[in-house]
Amino acid sequence: MIPDDKPRILRPTAAETAFAWFLRVVAAYCLMFGILYWVRLIGLYEGPLWRFDLMPVHWQVAATSLAVLFPFAAMGLWMMVSWGPVIWFVCAVTEIVMYGFYSELFGGRYLIVVAHLLIASLYIGFRVSIHLQGRGAGS
Repeated sequence: MIPDDKPRILRPTAAETAFAWFLRVVAAYCLMFGILYWVRLIGLYEGPLWRFDLMPVHWQVAATSLAVLFPFAAMGLWMMVSWGPVIWFVCAVTEIVMYGFYSELFGGRYLIVVAHLLIASLYIGFRVSIHLQGRGAGS
């Protein structure tokens, strides 16, 4: 180390800080959806066929899977571990297929589909921005 050099203090960039907040907001979103699926499964939801024993099989499979995966994704996103976005991606693809491609079975909830696509776009944008900042700092 050259005597005139000062030690570098590593601080997160603005993009990294915004990305951390973004992941936490998505984690809260996932926890909310997980709770909503659990509410439906245990029968607290006021709607037709929204108790597990009254649901059609396709809803039983989807609702139980998402009731487990959404809170798990929320935990991973909140802790900012690598598997959090992966589990969220599984949940997002599941709901996009449910509400986008099988809307005759699950209903057309296109706002959820758009929300997932928007979140995925923002995630990709953050990752690309952080990657490019990292490449620029190393030069």
